[in-house]
Amino acid sequence: MIRLSNLADYAVVAMVALARSGDRLNAADLGQKSGIPAPTAQKLAGLLTRAGLLASVRGAGGGVHLARRPQAIRLTEIIEAVDGPIGLTQCLHEGAEDCIVGANCSVKPHWTLINARVRAALSDVTLAELMQRAPVAAGGASVHEKEMA
Repeated sequence: MIRLSNLADYAVVAMVALARSGDRLNAADLGQKSGIPAPTAQKLAGLLTRAGLLASVRGAGGGVHLARRPQAIRLTEIIEAVDGPIGLTQCLHEGAEDCIVGANCSVKPHWTLINARVRAALSDVTLAELMQRAPVAAGGASVHEKEMA
């Protein structure tokens, strides 16, 4: 199963909460609005600020806010701010030498293409799209909830 880290998932949730608030939030407020513990929200605020996705204001009344419009922030940027470059296999990362097949691998060139396509698909999703509520299917559950059942 291909899966994001919990921290990357929380980063997406936090960015959506911050974007929906339309305001500057401190870590405690961000945690409360997103349902993420305040220490985790604080850590995410630092990572996302260093990545240029959030801007930070220090002092009383300080906090973080989006550095760009939600339409200009891509899902890949949020994920990579927390998890680093997206790669489906370890061999795609520079310095990865733990593959027993190594230089004789006939599949590695294909992984590069597959990885690029997955990354492109994630790049097509903006924070603005994620801010929208999930469409509701018949029966009252969101389409996402029905897919998970």
